[in-house]
Amino acid sequence: MEIVILVVVIAVVVLLAAGGLVVGSRRRKQLPPAPPSSPKITAPPAEPHIGDEAAAPREEPRRTVEEVPLPGATAAPDALEEVQVPAPPVIEQPEPTAGRLIRLRSRLSRSQNSLGKGLLTLLSRERLDEDTWEEIEDTLITADVGVTPTQELVERLRTRVRVLGTRTPEELRTLLREELLTLLDPSLDRTLHTESHEDSPAVVMVVGVNGTGKTTTTGKLARVLVADGRSVLLGAADTFRAAAADQLQTWGERVGARTVRGPEGGDPASVAFEAVKEGIAAGADTVLIDTAGRLHTKTGLMDELGKVKRVVEKQGPVDEVLLVLDATTGQNGLVQARVFAEVVDITGIVLTKLDGTAKGGIVVAVQRELGVPVKLVGLGEGADDLAPFEPEAFVEALIGE
Repeated sequence: MEIVILVVVIAVVVLLAAGGLVVGSRRRKQLPPAPPSSPKITAPPAEPHIGDEAAAPREEPRRTVEEVPLPGATAAPDALEEVQVPAPPVIEQPEPTAGRLIRLRSRLSRSQNSLGKGLLTLLSRERLDEDTWEEIEDTLITADVGVTPTQELVERLRTRVRVLGTRTPEELRTLLREELLTLLDPSLDRTLHTESHEDSPAVVMVVGVNGTGKTTTTGKLARVLVADGRSVLLGAADTFRAAAADQLQTWGERVGARTVRGPEGGDPASVAFEAVKEGIAAGADTVLIDTAGRLHTKTGLMDELGKVKRVVEKQGPVDEVLLVLDATTGQNGLVQARVFAEVVDITGIVLTKLDGTAKGGIVVAVQRELGVPVKLVGLGEGADDLAPFEPEAFVEALIGE
């Protein structure tokens, strides 16, 4: 019995010891981690105190109000002061138009060789037979003089040569000069009607097909008028061609002329109307309206051109309608001219690219076809290469020295 009690006691002791070990291990697993080292507390900047507790503040970097950038500022004041304001465009002073065609006569060298000198060479032959006269006709037709004017000129030349008998080079030159001048008809009024009226400016419409240099011609015409002492306002009614208004505005800025423009693809008649309206308000001498280039075969576009003219006339008369023709197109340009003349009543012709063609006779042909004078000719790419047409100077340039 004592042995049984002893065994029971030992078993109880063993059980208690095992239970203590389990409880101890659990307690060790649940112990929280050791607390971190105490944080270093930095004293705040010196706070204001009163009386004996007051302490001298620590030295700290400080910024003035002027040094603090405003919200959204991108540059310091010093940098802003260095920004350069763009200078206004330099206003150019175009060269005088008087005698400009004489100064540009060398540009007609190709027409000179084909027409003037070619005719002189043929007329200088010792014997003028039928073959020679046919060559003279071919020379004139090739130069785009036109069939009817060519026949008239050849007939007059044959008659006068027969009367002269012997022909010196100087006599032939005089003869040819007189006959060519007759073809050009110096009696036609080539005046540009650009003087303002009592209460409104003169209005000039510039029309033509695409590619003739119409917008450039309008810009050069502004220079011609400024050189002659006119104040000019430009109307960019070519709203269909990309950058046409920008191009015209650049021309205007070079001579101090303001440009009235509208949205791209807008109503050209509206732009033209506003240009004349502002020209009246500004007291301008002349309003130049650059219209959209168009094919003469497109009936709708031609009707629209007539609408532009009618809308402008609600504020006053249109003094000039200038048709721009490319001289290199020759007789094809006459087809264009006929259609435009029917729609807007052309008052004058501007022949461009006359320096780059051997077809100087187009001047004669277009005047004969329309009964309208050539008033301006373009003889190069320069800004002042648009010259008032002078028949005498043109013939002298064709014949040469």
